[in-house]
Amino acid sequence: MQNQSITLDLPAAVLERADQMARILEMPLADVLTRTLTSVLPDVEDCPPDTQAYLMRMTWLSDQALWQIARSRMSQEEQDQLRILGECQLSGGADEEQTLEILRKRYGKITLRKARAYALLSLRGGTPLLSEKQAS
Repeated sequence: MQNQSITLDLPAAVLERADQMARILEMPLADVLTRTLTSVLPDVEDCPPDTQAYLMRMTWLSDQALWQIARSRMSQEEQDQLRILGECQLSGGADEEQTLEILRKRYGKITLRKARAYALLSLRGGTPLLSEKQAS
């Protein structure tokens, strides 16, 4: 991919933080900004279109909304069903296999969204992600 140039007018505080990071990491400012944008703008080419849009929109969600996603999970009933179907997948019929596949996809989608939420929260700083008292 060929590099392109653009001119940005950034708030002084943002530019100061980026410059400080560049000095600490001993990297050119352009590299810090490029890597920051790369980490915030997800590469979602391999995802279905609805998932692509959701993951991209997450970038602009509030911390509170991201924490909700990060803490989300399948219902206990779905988790139990996934576990049971997974254990007996060899002896199950077509209906059970279809249900298992649906549950696996749902689990994967939830896991992907949670990972993206944690990544965004980490990039934003704020509350440590592994602390007992997380932002609500």
